[in-house]
Amino acid sequence: MPVGRPAISEPQPIPLADTELVARLFRALGDSTRLRILELLIEDGELHQMEIVRRLGATQARVSEHMACLLWCGFVEARTEGRRTLYRVPSRRVRTLLTKAREFLEQNEAQIATCRRLDRGGDR
Repeated sequence: MPVGRPAISEPQPIPLADTELVARLFRALGDSTRLRILELLIEDGELHQMEIVRRLGATQARVSEHMACLLWCGFVEARTEGRRTLYRVPSRRVRTLLTKAREFLEQNEAQIATCRRLDRGGDR
């Protein structure tokens, strides 16, 4: 039996209720490092992974994991230029989603900042 990390995706889509799919969307965005990556890409248009690593002050392995998630879920696109892979946010909808989230926070920041239930993770 092979040892290592589990696959990032299922071989076939799993039928899920709309609410579970929306919850997965928010879980994909529920990591501050992934959000910072998206913000960098929105600000700069396109970046090489090592530039993202440098700007975040994160490890290359950590950024790679987050990029894999963002890429697989459709938040970013990659293109190869020689030996370099460049990433960008392909859809204006991603930018709109993050803008709407910030607008929501303008009136709800204190409540979200003090909610202890959000730190529990999952439906425990």
